[in-house]
Amino acid sequence: MSKSIYIATSEPSSGKSIVTLGLMSMLIGKTAKVGYFRPIIEDIEEGGFDNHIETVITHFGLDIQFEDAYAITKSKLIKKKNKGKLGDVIDLIIEKYKRLEERFDFVLVEGTSFTGEGTAIELDMNVLIAKNLGIPTVIVGSGVGKTLEELIDSLHLVYDSFKLKEVEVLAIFANKVQPQNIELVTAGLKKNLPEPILINTIPVIASLNHPTVQEIVTDLNAKVLFGETYLNNQTSNFSVGAMQLCNYLVHLKEDSLVITPGDRADIILGALQANESVNYPTIAGIVLTGNILPEPSILKLIEGLSPVVPIISVEEGTYYITNRIGSIKSKIYANNKQKIATSITTFEKFVDMENLAQKLITFKAEGMTPKMFQYNLVKRAKMHRKHIVLPEGSDERIIIAAARLLAMDVVDISIIGNKKQIENKVTELGLDFDFSKVQIINPIESEHYDDYVNTYYELRKAKNVSMAMAKDLLEDVSYFGTMMVYKGHADGMVSGAAHTTQHTILPALQFIKTKPNCSVVSSVFFMCLEDRVSVFGDCAINPNPTAEQLAEIAISSADSSLAFGIEPKVAMLSYSSGTSGKGDEVDKVRKATEIVKAQRPDLKIEGPIQYDAAVDLEVGQSKMPNSEVAGHASVLIFPDLNTGNNTYKAVQRETGALAIGPMLQGLNKPVNDLSRGCTVDDIINTVVITAIQAQGL
Repeated sequence: MSKSIYIATSEPSSGKSIVTLGLMSMLIGKTAKVGYFRPIIEDIEEGGFDNHIETVITHFGLDIQFEDAYAITKSKLIKKKNKGKLGDVIDLIIEKYKRLEERFDFVLVEGTSFTGEGTAIELDMNVLIAKNLGIPTVIVGSGVGKTLEELIDSLHLVYDSFKLKEVEVLAIFANKVQPQNIELVTAGLKKNLPEPILINTIPVIASLNHPTVQEIVTDLNAKVLFGETYLNNQTSNFSVGAMQLCNYLVHLKEDSLVITPGDRADIILGALQANESVNYPTIAGIVLTGNILPEPSILKLIEGLSPVVPIISVEEGTYYITNRIGSIKSKIYANNKQKIATSITTFEKFVDMENLAQKLITFKAEGMTPKMFQYNLVKRAKMHRKHIVLPEGSDERIIIAAARLLAMDVVDISIIGNKKQIENKVTELGLDFDFSKVQIINPIESEHYDDYVNTYYELRKAKNVSMAMAKDLLEDVSYFGTMMVYKGHADGMVSGAAHTTQHTILPALQFIKTKPNCSVVSSVFFMCLEDRVSVFGDCAINPNPTAEQLAEIAISSADSSLAFGIEPKVAMLSYSSGTSGKGDEVDKVRKATEIVKAQRPDLKIEGPIQYDAAVDLEVGQSKMPNSEVAGHASVLIFPDLNTGNNTYKAVQRETGALAIGPMLQGLNKPVNDLSRGCTVDDIINTVVITAIQAQGL
């Protein structure tokens, strides 16, 4: 079964709670442990709670603390957005959701309710959250006050918003529909929305739409005089008792709320008597306005009656209170068992639960967002902690990155450099740097220096390397750091911030060497685009690979993609798609594709194929309609370094994509190269992926 479902709407008072309660009841019947999460809630007072969370946790007895069931309040979200820190909000939501996902078999995620400040951004936020959590969605819309066309259009708008960001919509709930229109609405939605979507139409339920007396007490801040036991009485309408009793009695309806000034003893007593009479409807309660209480003798009379309906008192006048009561939107509280039971029963009666459960079981998420990818990287690196050496301790970017990595507590770190100079730089930069958790090494002063020199000499003496040459080379930070990895004193190395690619990689090629099944070292970048992560290879190492080398690069890149949680769909890029193009370069790509198909028939691969056909669904379907890869490619293999390096930089600069890498593939142990223009974030990301590579050895 899918691990989660996201409940979304685009308007207030959609009746989303009935879907939440119904789905939760269904899931608990099919899954051992179900969790509940609201990414964004309305503002709450100190020590207060969110009613949605309280109701679900209490009624279903979920083992979740309130603070774990949500990520952020709406006002804090708006402040973060205004400061350009929306990414921090998504990081927080992912982190809190993932904690629940680890504890529960299934997590029900409920979107925002479109009330109060910030409603203009809520639909986009719900889409963004569902996309980054990588979970499918069900959409809830209300039929109140809408024509059939308006209801279909409003639901289609929400559906399009999610599909535009490639969020799968499993079902649509048209809620609060007049019972006589259920079949009409169902047919209309099925006609106008794609067939795989499950359409459910739920009728308006009067008892769920009208407030209880308790809700009225809460909203009006009223004082309860009598009948506290019956505050969950359901109202169906209200009327003002301002005329003579004989005239007012004929206006009473079932479950009426009587509104009258506190000095109208005749209306109060008459309404109570009518409630007892078999000839009149029952009433839900009485509201006394104007901060006026009945005479003591009347209060004593009421006190002696049993049972009595709720009688509440408010300060404001009749006209104001009547308008306030008319505007109260009904909610479902944890202690209102009747409303909860009605909601679940209604859901079970009008929703195709078997098909919905089947959709959840068979759903498989495709793709991965950059935020989720980065979260998973850090999480995986922490699972099996590794030791990474950073040879360029003289570069302040390395020192800043090391400080942040220590704070993240994700890897163990050694830095090669002068300890005094590093300490001075830390002081100058004002960093919070825990020197007790990092090893700072000066190669020539290291206890391992002589052993490293002897080891290098033995490995390279056949290549005319003398002992003197070995001593000189092992004073070099790249050689010393690489030897640490070779000897097992570090699990991986990240360098290149202050050195060329050749300076970083040459020692690794000399004595770490390539894996037995690899003849070429290549690289990939993880390109974190707006809504997906693509793997680009090879954009850093091989200038003009042969068809055989290109095939090996494609296989290595597909394996790297899979190792980092991205399903590999490999596009072998060229200037033509399919069989139309001719020329040496396209023939090379075509040959490389055939080699991959022969060696790895398990891989989904297409080539030659143009970039637009590989990543754009519409173009891909028009050019290669029967391809599993066209329009869906996640691994893009470039025919040469010139094309690959320019393309990744163009994509990075023009789209603002984060390029993580290059990550080298094919070596026996992980050594990764940085660009000399790298940022601190680039260093951190490369250290993390190096640690993950080391876990796979």
